[in-house]
Amino acid sequence: MGHLLLQPGARILFQGDSITDAGRSRENDALLGSGYANLIAAWLSARYPGRELTFLNRGVSGNRVYDLEERWTRDCIDLHPDWVSILIGINDTWRRYDSGKLSPIEEFEACYRRLLDRVKAETSARVILLEPFVLPTPPDRVAWREDLDPRIAAVRRVAADYGTLYVPLDGLFAAAAAQRPAAFWAADGVHPTQAGHALIAQAWIRAVDEG
Repeated sequence: MGHLLLQPGARILFQGDSITDAGRSRENDALLGSGYANLIAAWLSARYPGRELTFLNRGVSGNRVYDLEERWTRDCIDLHPDWVSILIGINDTWRRYDSGKLSPIEEFEACYRRLLDRVKAETSARVILLEPFVLPTPPDRVAWREDLDPRIAAVRRVAADYGTLYVPLDGLFAAAAAQRPAAFWAADGVHPTQAGHALIAQAWIRAVDEG
C-alpha cells in the first residue's frame, strides 16, 4: 500500500464543468457520474476500504469559473469538504469562440483566487487543482491555444501561490496523443472518452497516493 494523503473519514469534493459532471445525479450523492470522479472513488474505496472516504461531485456542465463562484457557498463551503478538487477553465475559452463571451485572463485568475481564498478562510480543506486542456480535434481546436495557454499558466500560478497539489492535464493529454490519436482520448478535443477519464483518474490518484 502507498502513503495516501487522504485522511480517514475524509470528504472529497470534485468541482468543475461537464468533464467533472459526467452525468452525475442531482438527487443521489452516491451516483458520481461516468467520469473520472467515479473512477477515482471506485479505485480508492476498493484499495483503502478502511479509510471510509466520502466522495461528492458538484460539477455542472457548461460552467465557467464565474459560475463556480456564484454557487461556491452551497456547493463547496456548506459541504464541509476535507479536500477540494477543481477542474475549470475550458468553457472560459470555449465561450470566446462559439459565442464571443470573453473571460479575460486577469479576471479569470482573480476569480479563481477568490475561490481558494474562501476555501482557506472558511474550511480546513486541502486543494488539488487540475489544469484545463484541449486536444487538436477537430482542427479548429488548434486556434484555442491562444486563449487556453495563458489560462493554464494562470492556474499554475494559483497552484504555486496557494501551495496546492497540481495535476498537469494538458501535458498529460498531449503526451497520450503521441501514443494514440487525439480522438481516442477526447473525441471533440475537450470531453474525455472512457480512456481519457481513466487518464485523469490515474493522474489524480498519483497526486494523492505517494506510494
